[in-house]
Parts: sequence; structure tokens; C-alpha cells
Amino acid sequence: MAKIQNPILTGFNPDPSICRAGEDYYIAVSTFEWFPGVGIYHSKDLKNWRLVSRPLNRLSQLNMMGNPDSGGIWAPALSYSDGKFWLIYTDVKVTEGQWKDSHNYLVTCDTIDGEWSEPIYMNSSGFDPSLFHNDDGKKYFVNMVWDHRVSHHNFYGIVLQEYSVEEKKLIGKKEVIFTGTDIKLTEAPHLYKVNGYYYLLTAEGGTKYDHQATIARSKDLWGPYEVHPENPLITSFPYPRNPLQKAGHASIVETHTNEWFLVHLTGRPLPKEGHALLDPRGYCPLGRETAIQRLEWKDDWPYVVGGNQPAAEIEGPAIDEVTWEKDVPEKDDFDGENLNLHFQTLRIPLGEEIVSLKDKPGHLRIHGRESLTSKFTQAYVARRWQHFNFTAETKVAFQPETFQQAAGLVNYYNTQNWTALQVTWHEEKGRILDLTTCDNFTFDQPLKGKEIVVPDHTEYVYMRVDVTTNTYRYSYSFDGNEWVEIDIDFYSYKLSDDYIQGGGFFTGAFVGMQCQDTSGASLPADFDYFVYKEK
Repeated sequence: MAKIQNPILTGFNPDPSICRAGEDYYIAVSTFEWFPGVGIYHSKDLKNWRLVSRPLNRLSQLNMMGNPDSGGIWAPALSYSDGKFWLIYTDVKVTEGQWKDSHNYLVTCDTIDGEWSEPIYMNSSGFDPSLFHNDDGKKYFVNMVWDHRVSHHNFYGIVLQEYSVEEKKLIGKKEVIFTGTDIKLTEAPHLYKVNGYYYLLTAEGGTKYDHQATIARSKDLWGPYEVHPENPLITSFPYPRNPLQKAGHASIVETHTNEWFLVHLTGRPLPKEGHALLDPRGYCPLGRETAIQRLEWKDDWPYVVGGNQPAAEIEGPAIDEVTWEKDVPEKDDFDGENLNLHFQTLRIPLGEEIVSLKDKPGHLRIHGRESLTSKFTQAYVARRWQHFNFTAETKVAFQPETFQQAAGLVNYYNTQNWTALQVTWHEEKGRILDLTTCDNFTFDQPLKGKEIVVPDHTEYVYMRVDVTTNTYRYSYSFDGNEWVEIDIDFYSYKLSDDYIQGGGFFTGAFVGMQCQDTSGASLPADFDYFVYKEK
């Protein structure tokens, strides 16, 4: 039995939904405004995971153009039944104000990494939906209901309705089966049937530091549901010294070896010496991650082994360990026909006219589009920060003719929070390297007056960022051998859910390659490689 270290999915892998198909295990996670939508990971042993699918990869399944920051795909639910995979997902169109406009869909596929079906529309009454396959062959849809009324609590309750596979729609009565505990913010419903009981697992308390997973049971699918006598099932809130914070939003699986496990959302705050422990609890630039705990049953109730706080290490199942080759090389030379699965774009797929691996073989060509503040068409190809200490590096050829054209290396949280080292143009100096920062929509160019001139006849500029836990710095080189570090510290915590407008956003830090051309000329930049290397 191998030991499993938490988290099992590092860096922006929130809202895990786990399912088993035979002796294979899959976890689906939220991707919010990043395209393609949903990440699905595969494991044979619950310890070693690899990214195998991004199922929502067509505009007909997911079009997030104009979606707000932290809108898009919230809490997908993956299940396996009748010989195929079922994926339920939400596209959240409005997040600000009294409303959460969210549309819920179903797609299916015979294989996890195949072409998923066109979406079937389910409803729009609230987010975090899931599908329950009952043992009588019927299927039921559950989601939280959003109450926009000014004097009401927004989280109205968990609603249940039957789904007809033949009619491809929800049918029959819909009833609120659970309104949660006094913790409130009841969301993320998952239904299970074990030993004659229906178990309803929900998330409560919001997705920040007071998050928890709540479980209730009933002999009748429609309720009433009684809450676990020692609820919550898992939480970090009373345990501020636990390195795994924000524990909640969970799902459950029984292994083929008849053992039970719970996967749950967690966040790891940056170390903050000399600061108060309790409030604020800290900042998580790696976003919300996925951890796993072992479950045991007593009196027909599940309990997390060792108590209801997350453990940093657990006993794995009685399954032989199966390791994978790295699912992405440290250095991507862009020699393939497709981008690797770790790369994503914002809100929409970028077609060949914007991003191409063919125009200049061995390079990723990116044609300049809108600015990093746009919610429509950004030409930015990036991957998640997955470690507290790492280096990312690229090499770019770019010939701007106006200050409206820029290309380079970007560290990004959302449209209101990012830093960029870019090749651009200056009237007197010609081609330059410049830094631009956006901090809660306050803009700065910290090199002003000291922009770095790119020597004539230099085709490529090398760029690097070194992230060292709490800070990161940019470097550049004109020959790939001699590197110059720019003597400006940037702060990792500013690319965290917890910093953005005081908290309440849901993604994580990204690093990647960007080209913008606000003149409209679509000038291309050619990126020769991209390195992401843990330190």
C-alpha cells in the first residue's frame, strides 16, 4: 500500500469530481474562463495522475466570449454508467451583482479522451449540477438554486428532478430536497446510494477559508435528509495551522478493492512569517487544488480517517502502484501538430488565423489580438502555476513597428491582475523590452525611462521568469547564454484568489506566451519553445 502525498493535483485544479470505470479512476476539475473547458485526470492507483482529456474543446459545446473573470465552467460532475461517461457542466455568464446567470448542460462519450457529444441543455436555475444514476435505471439531476431576491439568502437549496435519456430533457416534478445547515452557502450536490441509504454530499461555507463538506442521508431519494451527527465531513476552518486549507467541495469513490476515498478541494497559502495566523489566513497563488482522504464507515455514516481535517499524507488503496510518463515535457519545442493539454487560452479557441504550429515549423506563431484586459479575443497561450518554485522560459522573434504591438512572457491571474515582459516599440529607441503591470486594474510601467533596447539584427529575444515562493523576477538574454535579471521584485500573492478585490475569485496564476496588436494589423510573434521547470 503506497503512501499518497497531498495535494494529488497541484495548482488550480478545483472542485474535484471523481468516478470509477472498472479499475480506472478519473477526476474532473473546473476550468472557469480557460478554454478548452474541464480537465480530466486518469489514475490506476489514486496516487499517480495524468491529464488525459479536455472534453469541451469546440465552440458548439462552450463559447465563453465576453464571460466575466471567474465565470465559465464551474464544478463539472463526471460519472460512468451504461458503458459511457456522462459530464455535467455549468457555463456561468454573470457573476457580479444579484444574479448568477448560469446554464447547465450534459455531454457524453464512450471513451474519456474521445470526441464528446454536442451538449444537451438541462436548466439554468443554479450552478454546481450533477447527475445521479439510481440502481432502478432512472437518472436524476441535482443543482443548487440561486435566489436573487434582495432580502433572501442567495443559496435557496438543492433541487432534484428526473432526467429522461430518451427525451433528452428534465421531466416530472422538481423539489428542493435539502436546504443545508446553518453554515449556509449550500452547493455542489452529489448523490450516492450505499446500503439502502441515499447520501447527499454538499459543499458549504463558501470556497474560501471557512469552506466545508456537509453530508446527509435518507432512505428516500426525495428526503427528508438527516445531517451527519459529527458534520462537517471535512473542513480546515478550525485548523489554521494545517498546511491544507479551504478543505471542502468533495466527492466520493469506492475502489474496485472495496475501499472508500474522498477527494476534495484544498488551498496551500504562501508562508507569511511575522503575520497574524488567523486573519487573513493567507494567499494561494496556486489556486484551489485537489487532495484525497481515506474514508471509513461507522453506523452507516462515512468519516474521514484520522478526523475531519485534511491529512498531508494518507495510506493509499490496496492497489499496485502504476506510474505514468510525464504527460508534458519540461521543454516544449512546438514540433507537434497540436498544443499539449496543459496549454489553454482564454474564453474561446484560437483558430489557425491566430495561433498556428504550421506557419513556421518548430514554432508557435501567435498573431497579435486584443489587450490582456480584454474578455473577448486575447492571443495568450498559457499554463497553470503548479509549484511554489519554478522557472518558465521562452524565446521569441517579433518585429513591432508601433507601441501598439507587443509580445512576450506574461504571468496572469485575470484581466485585472497580471505582469508582462514584452518586446515592443519606442519612437526614439526602436525595439525595446518593457514591463507592464496591472494590479487590481491599476497600471504601471516600472522600467519607464529605462526600457531595455533590443540590439539591431537580434532576431530572437530570450525571456525567463523565476518564481521563488513569495516573489518572482524576470530575466532576458539576447544570445541565450548571458542572462540579465531585471532588478524588480513582483509578488506571488498578487496572483491569488485571495488578493483579487479582497478575495472571491476562483482560478489561479498562469504563465505563458502572449502577442497583442491593438493597431489591428495582427502582427505575428514566433515562439521557438516554452519551458516550465520545477525548482
